[in-house]
Amino acid sequence: MAKKQVAEKELEAKTAELQGADARLTEKETIESEADSVSIEQIKSSLATPDQDFDWDADDKVFGNYSDADRKKFEDMYTDTFNQITQGEIISGIVVSINNKDVVLNVGFKSDGLVSTSEFRDTPDLKIGDSVDVFVEAPEDANGQLILSRKRAKTQRSWETINAALDNDTIINGFVKSRTKGGLIVDIMGVEAFLPGSQIDIKPIRDYDVYVGKTMEFKVVKINHEFKNVVVSHKILIEDDLESQKVEIVSKLEKGQVLEGTVKNITDFGVFIDLGGVDGLLHITDISWGRIEHPKEVLSLDEKINVVVLDFDDEKKRIALGLKQLTPHPWENLDANLAVGSKVKGKIVTVADYGAFLEIIPGVEGLIHVSEMSWSQNLRSPQEFLKVGDEIEAEVLTLDRDERKMSLGIKQLTQDPWGAVAERYPIGSKHKAVVKNMTNFGVFVEIEEGIDGLIHISDLSWSKKVNHPNEFTKVGDTLDVVVLELDVENRKLSLGHKQLEENPWDTFETIFTLDSVHTGTVVKVTDKGAVIALPYGVEGFVPTKHMAKEDGSVIKAEETNDFKIIEFNKDAKRIVVSHARIWEEAKAEVAAEERATKKKEAKASVSAVKKVKDSVEKSTLGDLSVLAQLKEQMEGEESKNKK
Repeated sequence: MAKKQVAEKELEAKTAELQGADARLTEKETIESEADSVSIEQIKSSLATPDQDFDWDADDKVFGNYSDADRKKFEDMYTDTFNQITQGEIISGIVVSINNKDVVLNVGFKSDGLVSTSEFRDTPDLKIGDSVDVFVEAPEDANGQLILSRKRAKTQRSWETINAALDNDTIINGFVKSRTKGGLIVDIMGVEAFLPGSQIDIKPIRDYDVYVGKTMEFKVVKINHEFKNVVVSHKILIEDDLESQKVEIVSKLEKGQVLEGTVKNITDFGVFIDLGGVDGLLHITDISWGRIEHPKEVLSLDEKINVVVLDFDDEKKRIALGLKQLTPHPWENLDANLAVGSKVKGKIVTVADYGAFLEIIPGVEGLIHVSEMSWSQNLRSPQEFLKVGDEIEAEVLTLDRDERKMSLGIKQLTQDPWGAVAERYPIGSKHKAVVKNMTNFGVFVEIEEGIDGLIHISDLSWSKKVNHPNEFTKVGDTLDVVVLELDVENRKLSLGHKQLEENPWDTFETIFTLDSVHTGTVVKVTDKGAVIALPYGVEGFVPTKHMAKEDGSVIKAEETNDFKIIEFNKDAKRIVVSHARIWEEAKAEVAAEERATKKKEAKASVSAVKKVKDSVEKSTLGDLSVLAQLKEQMEGEESKNKK
């Protein structure tokens, strides 16, 4: 609606202007027509009576007619009275009039310049006579009008100022317009700049919104001319101020000096204290004589406290502070009558793998080693005995006031079970024990709290070969044991389990005799052979070469077959068996029988042949003499022929 009204007003103004132009044109035509009908003399007479000295013939005397040289001279003099204006430069102008649409500026040029009032929104108090910088966009437009822009002049002036601030490291003012992700947007003379959150202050800022709407001082730290980006920092100004303060503060520091500071930041390992321009670290161990888990238990942000200077470094400006040092050490308040053997009460403040710390009074702690928690030789985790917060009683074992160290024990509050162990656990006595731990060489068991013993792996079973105790029992099982050996001085107890029964190997020796055959089942196959389960719970071992069957195959796991005892060692509890030996020996016996039979048959044949031969010799003796004579005769004839 407003635009429509403005358009209508502009249309009315144009119409009125055209009507006025038509009226002036009509008037001019009338005057010209009248002038054509009136002589010069009549015109002169119609005018007011002039001064008598006025020369009406001046025109005839060539008055006011200049030569070309004079005309150029006067034109140059006239032109020099105006400012020389170049497109793209910034000039100053004086406000000569203000209306709803434009602001008219006199810039000393042939024509006044117009600037839209919208470019003066930031100067509501603008008035006639004020000086304003404007940018010359064009000396003349199509209508011969001077085109000016205050906005571009302001922007260019701002960029010049910002670049100069970066080059000269100077301070500029800016208005914080709004908050954005990671920082703030700052208006610097019409140019938007970015203030990162880390560059607002030297301390962490938790709420950026408190800075919105404020005018602050900044330093330009970076300009990207390509993207027209500007980054500013307020933190640098604070650091510059603090740097000089740091030098002054550090130069006056002395060890043992007490200063007032403000809690600036709290971390897991300590607290940073602002000492008025320089930060110091208050380590968690220097906050309290007592043990604390986190500094937040004692201090809070922005809290003002007194601290003592423990140490400092001039070069790196590091300052170590202490808070607990402002109060006397609790060991100085420790009861003077406290000595070794005294009973103390306290609260468990820390539990570690090696023990627990008992706080007797705030700042005074004693270590209860895990070995001092139980009479048992089988060390366990301290967490099985104590937890943080437990209030217990303990006995002082060692006390060093100079070194401020104390060791405590809780097992000393009960009677030592090894004191009467010889009477309660004599050699040969039988008891029940709980398996607590296992190793490759045996099982550790506990007969009662504080009385532990070892069952060697060789004392677990008479008949079963145990490679590891976990094949026989497990932690938590209850075993019947018998005391084999007792060493009170070294607190060692040797126990046995198999000794509760008679040695069955004496009986096995009569059962598993050499070459006896027994039925067994293969329970496990190894590279070297197989383990065989024999009768009466006894295990035997068959080497690989003795696992062959008569058909050429090999005995497999879980297969039952006959085995011959080829070795029995009672002391080593070793039985070696063979399956191949059974059929090999049977086969050898058959072969031997066959050989004997053949030998017997051969012997009978020889005897029969001899008898026949003897009978033949007797019946043919006469024939033999005739043959001999015939032979001699033939030999004689042959020799005669040779001769």
